[in-house]
Amino acid sequence: MTDFILNLIQSWGYMGIFILMFLENVFPPIPSEVIMGLGGIAVARGHFDFWTLVAVAVAGTTVGNWVWYGIGRWIGYQRLKPFIDRHGRWLTLDWAEVEKLHNWFLKYGPGIVFAARFMPVARTMVSLPAGMVKMNQAKFLLWTAAGSAIWISALAGAGNWFGGRFANLDAFVGPVALVAIGSLVLLYLYRVVTWKPTQAD
Repeated sequence: MTDFILNLIQSWGYMGIFILMFLENVFPPIPSEVIMGLGGIAVARGHFDFWTLVAVAVAGTTVGNWVWYGIGRWIGYQRLKPFIDRHGRWLTLDWAEVEKLHNWFLKYGPGIVFAARFMPVARTMVSLPAGMVKMNQAKFLLWTAAGSAIWISALAGAGNWFGGRFANLDAFVGPVALVAIGSLVLLYLYRVVTWKPTQAD
């Protein structure tokens, strides 16, 4: 995966960053931590301008999240219930929890969208319920971009800092990415095994 990311960045430049950040949000778990870490290393080596890199990455992230928002808006809230009832264990959700999420989004939608940008997996999946409750699109895009800009700047800044101090840093990115992805998979499997439906009142 790291080789694929490096090749796309080297071949396509800023457009490669846009495509990778778009894909990261449409087909997780391509990790933004790795993409922007490598982007930051490229800044340290003079291949990218830092703020142009951040702006392009935020644009790719926002468009990728807009795809899930559109899917959620198309599916709608009530049409989701049969799917949740059938596949709740694999989603580690039941309908009672979906109803709670729905109510939270109605009250705190922009804040949830903003905060989720700092959380692995959730930063992508949060777009689905945002679409289902038909959150205002302008607010959705604004808060998605705002939260993503902070997160992406931090990741790119870290890559830039480390890249300027360790010449062979990119050799360690691949193993770190594998550990991060493996941890997410193990966490998901744990949730599937231990998940129980919410008890009815």
